[in-house]
Amino acid sequence: MAQYRIIVDLSDRSLYLLDGNTVVRSFPVGIGKILTQTPEGEYWIVNKQANPGGPFGVFWMGLSRPHYGIHGTNDPSSIGKQVSHGCIRMYNEDVLQLAALVYVGTRVTIRA
Repeated sequence: MAQYRIIVDLSDRSLYLLDGNTVVRSFPVGIGKILTQTPEGEYWIVNKQANPGGPFGVFWMGLSRPHYGIHGTNDPSSIGKQVSHGCIRMYNEDVLQLAALVYVGTRVTIRA
């Protein structure tokens, strides 16, 4: 069985899905603005919600740091940019693919 974990690399604005130590998928992401930066550290997915609405696109995965998550977007042009209030934005089709593979409890590392 796959042992998935996620690494978000802020420097290249990418989210990597790893099985063990092997990258199996990578996705472009939007990250926090200068004043509301995406927090570096070790977190876990603590909840998942389909169709949260508004700026969160088609799916929300909340992190163990309150008020932060990995989610879709209603503004696809924001992907690859520093635009959020600290969350990790993904294209809607990408966040659905990721959500189908990871579970509550999946480790998420955010690094510069």
